[in-house]
Amino acid sequence: MKTRINREESGQALVELSFAFLVLCVFVFGIIDFGRAIYNVEVMNNLVGEGSNMASRGVSLATTAQTVANDAGSDINLSTKGCVIVTSVAINSGSLLVTGQASQGGIACTSKVGCLNGQGSCGSSSATLPAAAVTALTAEPTGSSLYVTEIFYSYNTVTPISALSGNSMPSRLYSVAYY
Repeated sequence: MKTRINREESGQALVELSFAFLVLCVFVFGIIDFGRAIYNVEVMNNLVGEGSNMASRGVSLATTAQTVANDAGSDINLSTKGCVIVTSVAINSGSLLVTGQASQGGIACTSKVGCLNGQGSCGSSSATLPAAAVTALTAEPTGSSLYVTEIFYSYNTVTPISALSGNSMPSRLYSVAYY
């Protein structure tokens, strides 16, 4: 009787292991891709802060954009999979105007702040900023500038988790800093 019971349960452990292994793989793949995405966002947050800081200290916008793109290095390759836009916004008679802009990178992107009049599809040089940035800039004297650095990045997963989860991973990451 004992031999017959053992014979009937001989494949049970293998079936249970295969289900457990499948669930474990999904968790591991998710951890890898979400970890990479979080790392990339943190690198981008550091880069935009440094870019806005450089621009506010008088470094030209083109040099700032190039430096930020170079500083990203191989962590996030902005020369092929990203875009850096550095914008200067000034207050003039109570209105916010884009006074300068430079971009660097390998993908096409449009600033969420605004663009110089006559460049691209821009019809005006008015700037769009968050309320806190507008409040800070309007408290400054006329002619003061605020420097904005934006990074757009095309994120690709390295594991098959996006296909398994229905492409729930972000495909474009964005970060911005105001100085």
